[in-house]
Amino acid sequence: MEGLTTTEPVGAATPDDALATPAAGGILLRLGGSRYVVAMADVAEVIPVPEVTRIPGAPVWLSGVGNWRGRMLAVLDIRSLLGAATTPLPTSARLVVLRSGLITAAVVAEAVPGVYDVSMDHPAPAPPTLSPDAAILVTGQVEDELGPIGVLDLEAVLGLRDRVDRRRHGG
Repeated sequence: MEGLTTTEPVGAATPDDALATPAAGGILLRLGGSRYVVAMADVAEVIPVPEVTRIPGAPVWLSGVGNWRGRMLAVLDIRSLLGAATTPLPTSARLVVLRSGLITAAVVAEAVPGVYDVSMDHPAPAPPTLSPDAAILVTGQVEDELGPIGVLDLEAVLGLRDRVDRRRHGG
């Protein structure tokens, strides 16, 4: 998994290639000072944060759109939905490009510290103290030697697109 913090692909070599073989575990993301993981098979690539163009009237969690390999990519900053402060991004920030079927979007992470290389098939339940928005996005939690890690639900993250009023944005 060399190159997680560069433009080296994690999964697909191009936006149109399918991921070859699903891997166990996932990619760790730091969001609002907490750790989260997304399944390795759902990650197309981890890249530095490109220039992002804000969309007027878009929800705060929709940072805007950026260029990914010549394609327009929705850039999501879900920290506010997870109940975390949306502080300025550090130089360690990365975009984690997620894909499910024909839907591709990227989540801004304050850092991508590495991989969680243990199966995530049976996570513990998510804490009952999560806000309603966070409870939708976090399906459970796993642990490592540093403590708990929230498991992000790919379909819920990509499903945020249903919260955008497309009539105002030409879609």
